[in-house]
Amino acid sequence: MIFPRWVFVVSVILCFLASGSSSIENFRQAFPIVEPDSGHTKLRLSREGLEAIEKITTPIAAVAVIGPYRSGKSFLLNQLLSLSCYEGFGVGHMRDTKTKGIWVWGMPIELFIDGVKTSVLYLDTEGFESIGKSNVYDDRIFALATVLSSVLIYNLPETIREADISRLSFAVELAEEFYGRVKGQDIAFEPAKLLWLIQRDFLQGKSVKQMVDEALLRVPNYDGDRNIDQVNQIRESLAIMGDNSTAFSLPQPHLQRTKLCDMKDADLDPTYVKKREQLKELVASIIRPKIVQGKPLNGKEFVSFLEQILEALNKGEIPSTGSLVEVFNKGILERCLKLYSQRMGEVGLPQSEQSLQQANHAAREEAMKVFEEQHFGRHHAKKSVAKLDEEIQEAYKNFILANEYQSSKLCEALYTKCEDQMDQLQALRLPSMAKFNAGFLQCNQSFETECVGPSKISYEQRMIKMLGKSRSLFIKEYNHRLFNWLVAFSLVMVVVGRFFIKFILLEIGAWILFIFLETYTRMFWSAESLYYNPAWHFIVATWETLVYSPILDLDRWAIPIGFMLIILVLYWRCYGRRKHGAQWLLPLYYDHKSGSNHQRSD
Repeated sequence: MIFPRWVFVVSVILCFLASGSSSIENFRQAFPIVEPDSGHTKLRLSREGLEAIEKITTPIAAVAVIGPYRSGKSFLLNQLLSLSCYEGFGVGHMRDTKTKGIWVWGMPIELFIDGVKTSVLYLDTEGFESIGKSNVYDDRIFALATVLSSVLIYNLPETIREADISRLSFAVELAEEFYGRVKGQDIAFEPAKLLWLIQRDFLQGKSVKQMVDEALLRVPNYDGDRNIDQVNQIRESLAIMGDNSTAFSLPQPHLQRTKLCDMKDADLDPTYVKKREQLKELVASIIRPKIVQGKPLNGKEFVSFLEQILEALNKGEIPSTGSLVEVFNKGILERCLKLYSQRMGEVGLPQSEQSLQQANHAAREEAMKVFEEQHFGRHHAKKSVAKLDEEIQEAYKNFILANEYQSSKLCEALYTKCEDQMDQLQALRLPSMAKFNAGFLQCNQSFETECVGPSKISYEQRMIKMLGKSRSLFIKEYNHRLFNWLVAFSLVMVVVGRFFIKFILLEIGAWILFIFLETYTRMFWSAESLYYNPAWHFIVATWETLVYSPILDLDRWAIPIGFMLIILVLYWRCYGRRKHGAQWLLPLYYDHKSGSNHQRSD
C-alpha cells in the first residue's frame, strides 16, 4: 500500500514536534540545576534539572556536599544514595573537576520527618580551587549551597586547613543574619546545619569533634595580621553556632581510590561501610524540611526560591548576605509599604497638617513594627529599614500633595459658594441688614468649620477680603436702596389707602412718610444727612423688624403675600359691599351740609 508524500511529511513534522515538546521521562539520573556562565564567574539556571524538582509536591529538604575539588564529593553522594558510579553522579579521576555548577539527583529520597512525608534532594557541587576558576565563583557556589540546603556536608580530606575555615565566612555571616534572629517564630529562615565530614583513617587518639574544636580555637595574632583577625572572628562565630553544627569522621573506603567505582560493598573496608551507614542515619536524624517565611517549600516554591537567591548572589562583583537580606525582605517591605498606604488611605482627605502628620506617624509606626517583627537579617537589615523609611517618606510626600489638592479643591468650592451667597444678598428685593448679617455669619462659620488643610490659611485671607468688600458694598447701597423703597412704598400706600381700601389713616400715614422723606432731603441737600437722623434710625429698625426675622423672611415671601393681599382687596371690592351692605369697617367722611354720613367718593 502506497501512502501519499504529504502524509509522510506531516508524520515527520508531528514526530518532531512531539519529541521537542516532550518532558523528561527518566528522572533516575543526575541533572544540572545551576551551571557556570561563559566567563565562569557567575551562575545561571539549567531548566532541565529544575523540571525534575518542580514535579515534587511534598515538602523538600536538601543535602548538599561541598569541599575541595577531587575530594570525593560525588562518590560520597552515590554512597549515601546507594548508587554505583555508573548510575549516579559522575565521578572523575582526572586533575580537572568533573562536576560543573550544582547537580541534583532526579529521584528524591522520601522520608517521614516529624510525621510529614518529605522529599530529600541530594545536591552535588563543583569543587573549590579547581583550575581556571576565580575565588568569586567558588564563593557563589558555596553561598548557593549554604542557602538551599537543609544539611550542608563540608567534605574535607585528612584535616581542617586555615583556608577551609575562611571558606565558611559566608555561612557564618548568613547564620548571624538569619539563624536565631527569629528563633521560635514561624517566619524564621534557618540556614543549613553544618556537618563537618573529615575523611581520615587515623585521628591520633582524638575524636573528630575534638579535632574540629581545636581547629576553631583562636590563633594568637601578635603582629596584628588583618587576615588572622578575620579568620579568628569566623572561628568565634562557628564556636557560638555549636548547636547548629556537628562533626563526623569517615575512613578511606579502600587504598586503591581509582578503582572504587568497580568495587562492591564486600570489597570495601568494613569500617568504612559501617561508618557510612552511621552517616546515613546521622543525616536522616538532623535533616528538616526547608522552611522559608514560616512554610515548607514544595518543588515549584523551591525553584522560585532558587531563582531569587541566584539573582541576589549574581548581583555585584562579590556575593554577600546583604544582597540575600534584600531579596528576603523585599516581599516584607512591599507588604509593610502597602499596610502604610492602606492606613493612610483610611484617613479622609483633606486633613489639617497636624492631623495628617499624626496619621503618618501612626501608620509609619505600625508598618515599622510589622517589619521589625517579620524582617530577615540583623546587621544588613538596617539597609532594608532605611529603604522602607525612604519609601514611606516618598509615599507621605504623595499624600501631602493629595491633601493640598483636596484642601484647595474644598476651600475653593466653599469660597465660591460664599461668594455666590454674598452676590445674592447684594441683590435682595427688600434690603435687610439683619438678613445680610445672618448670611454673612453663616457663610463665615461654614467656611471656618468645613475648610481644612494647608490651603485654609490662604483662602481665609481671600475670604476676609471678599467678605469685607461685600459688607462695605452692601452698607453703601443699603441706605440708598431703603430710601428709594420707602419713597415708593409711601406712594403705593397713598394709592391703596385712597382708592382701594379707602382707609384714611393709612393714607395719612403714607403721606406723612412721603413728605418727611422728600422735604428732609430738600432741606439738607442730600439723602446722606438723613441717615444720621434718629427718626431714620427708628424707620430702619421698624423696617428690619417687618422685613426679616427668624420666623418670617419677607424678602422670600413678599410676592406670595402681595399676591394674596391683591386677591383679598379685589374680593372685597367686588363682593364685600354686596354681602355686608353699607356696614363699613373703615372710617367714613362726614358731610356737614346734609348732616348725613356718606361714603367717600372716588
